[in-house]
Amino acid sequence: MNPQNPDLHCHSTVSDGLMCPAALVERAHANGVDLLALTDHDEIGGLDEAAQAAEAAGMRFVNGTEISVSWGDDQTVHIVGLGFDRKNAALAAGLARVRGGRDARAGRIAAELAKVGIDGAYEGALKYVGNPALVSRSHFARYIVERGFARDVKTVFDHWLAKGKPGYVSHVWAELGEAIGWIGAAGGIAVLAHPGRYRLTPAQRRELYVAFKELGGRGIEVVSGSHNADEIREFAGIAREFGFLASRASDFHGPGESFIDIGRMAQLPPDLKPVWEEWD
Repeated sequence: MNPQNPDLHCHSTVSDGLMCPAALVERAHANGVDLLALTDHDEIGGLDEAAQAAEAAGMRFVNGTEISVSWGDDQTVHIVGLGFDRKNAALAAGLARVRGGRDARAGRIAAELAKVGIDGAYEGALKYVGNPALVSRSHFARYIVERGFARDVKTVFDHWLAKGKPGYVSHVWAELGEAIGWIGAAGGIAVLAHPGRYRLTPAQRRELYVAFKELGGRGIEVVSGSHNADEIREFAGIAREFGFLASRASDFHGPGESFIDIGRMAQLPPDLKPVWEEWD
């Protein structure tokens, strides 16, 4: 497999994206994407629709998901699973367990936001999500923008929803080994998502890479929509050192909310082994 414009991380309305799976695929196709993975948070419910739309458009499609993982001292990291059997029972059960905590967390977020004068946040967030079990911080952010407290979603995270801010609440997600195990049991490849976004010290980052590798993690997003040129060079070096497969991903959520449009990222450094070569 030698795709010219692969994008292996994006989100639909099944989790916290703005476009339904079919519309997302259409946008990817219009942008020249020839290999796509839909990676909704802790969910695989949009894969059938996306796969059918990709087939109709003549695009290669790969099953994907992004699993929320608790790591270290109240840090959340994300593990993308790619190329798995979406009918695998172990993966489905694991994702269902992780999703089960989202609604309770949402109630706690709403309570914290009410303390700083943002009332009705839980009901407001639900307007932006089809399934209450999938409510996330992004849905709260859209409501806060709607209310006029911030100009855009990024500002909401910076001032209200990031760690240490008034609307942030800690939550226990999956363990790192569990997430990697579920993906592996379904025949997939576990990829560390957007490593540049984690607020970790250099020592903590290295600890994460070592643990991820030892537990069976195989890939890393070298190119991500949120990575600048220096970070791409940094994570390319990590891929070489640890022998990780390299992934290329936009992390697209929707127009106006994402770091970059779907399929518009930089190319991988040519000496790295791309994750998609595993599907040849």
